[in-house]
Amino acid sequence: MEARRLFRLDNEVLAFRFTATVSDRAGAAPRERLTDPGRLALWLDAAGLGVPGVPGVSPAELRDALALREAVYRAGLAVAAARHPDPADAAVLNAATAAGRPRPALRDGLAVWRLDPENPVADALAVLAADAVHRLGGPDRSRVKACEGPGCAGLFLDTSRGTNRRWCSMNTCGNRVKKARLADR
Repeated sequence: MEARRLFRLDNEVLAFRFTATVSDRAGAAPRERLTDPGRLALWLDAAGLGVPGVPGVSPAELRDALALREAVYRAGLAVAAARHPDPADAAVLNAATAAGRPRPALRDGLAVWRLDPENPVADALAVLAADAVHRLGGPDRSRVKACEGPGCAGLFLDTSRGTNRRWCSMNTCGNRVKKARLADR
């Protein structure tokens, strides 16, 4: 199955793209997309964090990934509301960054992550956690927002000049809102 059909991969922030593996979070029936270890492996590969030829993701690694994803999401919502993340969520992020040893590398002129073939999932989760720490605690933390699209509540980094962006993506949530407004007229 093609990853682009299973997952939203349009968020420019890797950690926030990971939180989007649950869709319609604010809706009546949120949809989990990481339903099994194979789906996590597929998402990691689509996000550039897969290691070809390495055996699959274990159920324990899937549980760790889901715990990290939810800690990133809760911490992101707190930052979007101009609050400090819960210390328990910060502890999850910090533990994940410490558990891996990914190394940046230059391959074919592009920045990539070199993951340990013996421990690729922990390294991939460390990359995701480090990205979240940088975004949620770095200089752009005041630009972290939650989507106002109906049912979405996805996290995004507002890079608009006036910092007045309301939707995670104009192509999805923004388009839905505008279509609904047109239909109401």
